[in-house]
Amino acid sequence: MPSNAIEVIDLCKSYGPVMAVDHVNFTVSTGEIVGFLGPNGAGKSTTMRILTTYLPASSGVARLVGYDVMTESMQVRENIGYLPESVPLYNEMRVEEYLTYRARLKGVDRRIRTQRIHGAMEKCRVWEVRRRLISTLSKGYRQRVGLADALIHDPAILIMDEPTSGLDPLQIRETLSTIKGLGGQHTVLLSTHILSEVEAVSDRVMIINRGKLELDLRMSDLLNRQAAVVLEVRGPSDAIRSWLMKQAGVTEAIGNTLADGTNEWVVKSDSKDDIREALAAGIAAQGWGLRRIDLKRQRLEDLFTGIVTRRPGYERLTQSPTVSAT
Repeated sequence: MPSNAIEVIDLCKSYGPVMAVDHVNFTVSTGEIVGFLGPNGAGKSTTMRILTTYLPASSGVARLVGYDVMTESMQVRENIGYLPESVPLYNEMRVEEYLTYRARLKGVDRRIRTQRIHGAMEKCRVWEVRRRLISTLSKGYRQRVGLADALIHDPAILIMDEPTSGLDPLQIRETLSTIKGLGGQHTVLLSTHILSEVEAVSDRVMIINRGKLELDLRMSDLLNRQAAVVLEVRGPSDAIRSWLMKQAGVTEAIGNTLADGTNEWVVKSDSKDDIREALAAGIAAQGWGLRRIDLKRQRLEDLFTGIVTRRPGYERLTQSPTVSAT
């Protein structure tokens, strides 16, 4: 298998004058779990439909495990498992009967077919309902039957669109645990609107907005980013700002006056050291009242909101199309 399970180069899709996917470039390494995020209408679902060969691209190249989605679509389909948001199932069939039918359609060798079916049912926690009609299952169980279907032929790549849609909190936790366990054995491209799910299971996150890939970042890099210091200080705001900007490592100080007249400051620093102790000592020496000092680490939600609303300071953070983000 190629080191890059998914490779996308200058991918475009237009609907008349509307450019739904605009020269998107990214790679996904074998065994990675990647969260693929974007607001409604950003081009996320269109990109996933192109990767799963459901939709042709207008231009550009997309390869999955080395196969081109345009010219080698059958080989692509043999190597992917796809879980759409609304899982299409045959309601009149029983769970095990349906999965047996799907395994045969997907060409699973009959010598290992039963083993694969049982393994998928256990992994997706549908073993206890294997003899029930699909029409009698809850939304959560139907989602898990769909996931078992996607896994049954042991695909190299799993593409999931809103896999926890409609599930209760316990079902969400179980589904995320299953997805997390798939990493390493399978490459997973996961689309969801729930950012906490991406933080819980993903090795990497990509954000698409208005058809363009705006961010491609490893979760470990997000966690290691320098935190801002939040201060609540009683004193003259102009003097406090001037003093803060003179402190070693401080690059920005953003102030806000609270209802009781106290100044709240968000202080950013390029220092690798924790500057809270030095700031606290300096504020006390100035005779100002320090009511609060805390760290505010950047979260995925902050990045997503900043990119989607085009806030200053959230420039595009993407990788080269030919280099895997590792």
